[in-house]
Amino acid sequence: MLIFKYLLRETFKSQIAVFFILMSIFITLRFVRILGDATDGNVPADLVLGFITLYFPVLASLVLPISLFLGIMLSHGRLYVESEMTVLKACGVSEWYVTRVTLVFSLFIAVLTAAVTMYLAPLALEKEYQLKEDAAAKSGIAALIPGRFQSVSENEAVIFVHDSENNQLKKVFLSRQQKGSDDLQFIYAETGQIVEGDAGEQKLIMSDGAQYQGKRKHSDYHIVNFDEYSIVVAEGASEQERRKLAAIPTSELVTMDGIEAAAELQWRLAIPLSLPFLVLIAVPMSAVDPRQGRFGKMLPALLLYLGYFLLLLASRRVMEDGKIPASIGLWWVHFIMALIGLGLIARDRKTGAYIRQFFLRDRNA
Repeated sequence: MLIFKYLLRETFKSQIAVFFILMSIFITLRFVRILGDATDGNVPADLVLGFITLYFPVLASLVLPISLFLGIMLSHGRLYVESEMTVLKACGVSEWYVTRVTLVFSLFIAVLTAAVTMYLAPLALEKEYQLKEDAAAKSGIAALIPGRFQSVSENEAVIFVHDSENNQLKKVFLSRQQKGSDDLQFIYAETGQIVEGDAGEQKLIMSDGAQYQGKRKHSDYHIVNFDEYSIVVAEGASEQERRKLAAIPTSELVTMDGIEAAAELQWRLAIPLSLPFLVLIAVPMSAVDPRQGRFGKMLPALLLYLGYFLLLLASRRVMEDGKIPASIGLWWVHFIMALIGLGLIARDRKTGAYIRQFFLRDRNA
């Protein structure tokens, strides 16, 4: 029991460290990207945190398998480098026992991963689509940032607002030029206000200002003072974005017909199902010579991991194209990886010796 707890604790510590490091890296990259969109005015600033939060479940479903794989490689590799695994084997602890202990741990992680991929990730994607719709509704004139020049009305106009308070714009400057025309229009107003029309269009109503209209490279501008001026700067709200299969709840996905729905369902099952097969690969691949270091077999192990998931992705794409029936789907990839893992486990056992003798005997005959 002490050995059981020790192996679990070492593996868990390494996995947690890898998980948080990878999550921090990808979340930071996502944050920088969304922050750039917010700076450009494509995403309202008050929705940035929402996009980041909803990215957690989707990212966690992809990071959990590789964190377990790398956690096993690092923790068991350290045990081999520091000769602790040699001592355990001298005390009667076999590699198969270590594999069984790690498999038990992987089952708990698989249940957690299944909850994320089957429930939390689709729910987060659905909420993300809703936020994108809110961002589209708030984009353009409604996302004006005081002190910055911003393009509106499909880049046909540029607007600058000196200050904003309680949806009241102060010192508004607007420049318009129609495509393919030399006519220019400049408008300056002391105050402005955003109003939404009946059809969903956004209007900018400016008060107490002047309009300057003329042609490019000409100085004879026509000036008109006004008390109130209204201009449409954004068309009606776009249609609701079509939901992807990834955002559909699993309970609904099971009842859907079609090869694409079947491919999505098998992909959600493939991620937690891959964890036991990754254990069968990681445990024997983590066996290194002390002189090699704990990273001695990291490269071939990572190549196996990448090959596994690239095959899953390729199979999913081929299945969606209708070239592979749903009965085969992604299952053949798991079958191949199970054979590879069992072959690596049996390599140093009596079963592996019998298999080698069988093939060598046939070759010599």
